[in-house]
Amino acid sequence: MPPADGAYLRYVAPGDSRTEGLGDGDDDTGLRGFADRLAERLARHEPSLQYANLAVRGRLAARIHAGQPAPALALRPDPATVVAGVNDLLRPRFDADEVADHLEAMFAALTAQGARVATITVPDPARVSPLARPLVPRVTALNQRIRRAARRHGVIVAGTALHPVASDSRLWSPDRLHASSLGHQRVAAALAHALCLPGSDDTWTRPLPPAPRATGWYAAGAELRWAAGFLGPWLIRRPKGRSSGDGRTAKRPLLLPVRTDGGTPSRADAH
Repeated sequence: MPPADGAYLRYVAPGDSRTEGLGDGDDDTGLRGFADRLAERLARHEPSLQYANLAVRGRLAARIHAGQPAPALALRPDPATVVAGVNDLLRPRFDADEVADHLEAMFAALTAQGARVATITVPDPARVSPLARPLVPRVTALNQRIRRAARRHGVIVAGTALHPVASDSRLWSPDRLHASSLGHQRVAAALAHALCLPGSDDTWTRPLPPAPRATGWYAAGAELRWAAGFLGPWLIRRPKGRSSGDGRTAKRPLLLPVRTDGGTPSRADAH
């Protein structure tokens, strides 16, 4: 339910690359992403809303927990989104309990301060890319633990993983790790619906119009091109201890007014 006074005034979004907005825009023109899109929806109902995005790409749940809750709490959010854990899923030593513990600690801290917290679940990666099939048990385990932790702290879960449309390739960017612009739009709509924003509904769950499916050698070639163009470079960074977020800071660390015309503030504008 919305706050008792009907107003969300300060939205804060800690997280990783999904919250930063990778896949929706670029670093030159500005990243938008589901958090920016949700902020725009919130601002349509509360024009005085201010919004901060603390997310940094490449961050593991432990590092997000170590560095982002304190500044998030200092901003005293009304709603907050906490979305993390996919980077952990991709590491050789993945522990669903450990990742969920970090998420739960953030849930607990924010809800204890009075924030209305929302999160999402992770779609089936094998439906996005067959090469990701070994990750399915990890995703299942993490989603189960996210739901349990959310129930303990009254956190809203937008069950994006429950709907087949979440695995439609058109909702994913070419790297298959991040949502496309359309995917971020659907995630924002799912969160708006979960937060009971006026005018929100379940249309985000509906399938897209049918599209031709790649088959045979073309499909196999697409998988190989993806592995060479995206999976390979990602694997090369791992032994070197490098992250896509090295040297980066939050794109919007301060609470700022929200534009509702679809524009995206640049990193410089956010400081």
